[in-house]
Amino acid sequence: MEEKEFEKILKEELQQIKIEITDLQVQQFYKYMNLLIEWNNKMNLTAITEPKEIILKHFVDSIIACKYLKNESNLIDIGTGAGFPGIPLKIMKSNIHITLLDSLNKRTIFLKEVVKELELKNIEVYHGRAEEFGQNIKYREKFDVVTSRAVANLSTLVEYMLPFIKIQGLCICMKGSEVKEEISNAKNAIKLLGGKIEKIDEYYLGNNEMKRNNIIILKTSSTPNKYPRRAGIPSKEPIK
Repeated sequence: MEEKEFEKILKEELQQIKIEITDLQVQQFYKYMNLLIEWNNKMNLTAITEPKEIILKHFVDSIIACKYLKNESNLIDIGTGAGFPGIPLKIMKSNIHITLLDSLNKRTIFLKEVVKELELKNIEVYHGRAEEFGQNIKYREKFDVVTSRAVANLSTLVEYMLPFIKIQGLCICMKGSEVKEEISNAKNAIKLLGGKIEKIDEYYLGNNEMKRNNIIILKTSSTPNKYPRRAGIPSKEPIK
């Protein structure tokens, strides 16, 4: 896709959610898309490889979370994969400090290349599991915001996420179209881990064709020290 066509589509989609973008940001997203497509030929980073779908399902869907962020927030994106939503948020909000965490080393190699090529500052990339980093004093309850997109069922996801954030910090759980059952099943886990659902934002992408939900959880008290449990346990035995 030529850059002019890319710019037109990206700006049109962002207008629908009332977000403006600069020429530099357009250039960064265009470079990011091309890196994603190039590297995806060498390793499996994403099943979404068509440029229009990358714009909508990766970039715009990630950018929506900008509205929850304050300037100079300290954010960690867990299970970031190919960098979503962390890198789009960094492009749009240059003042925030972002940590990207993923359990697959090949993805972190790709992410470091993206950071270098896009000349992003105040962004760190780590290879590791959320269960282990969440018990590390360097990262535990040190962030204002934690994000996660398409990583796990909510009952499991909150055990990964809530240990990272300070009291009064936010979890932004980026989910698909149906969340009622997940929310119902996760209520006890959220409360036990020190959180409270603040709101559930429902929105649509691509001329109202794709429904999404962002579940926003406020951290109201410290997470008990035993959480997160050892690697693998939160997914096998979610808190009930």
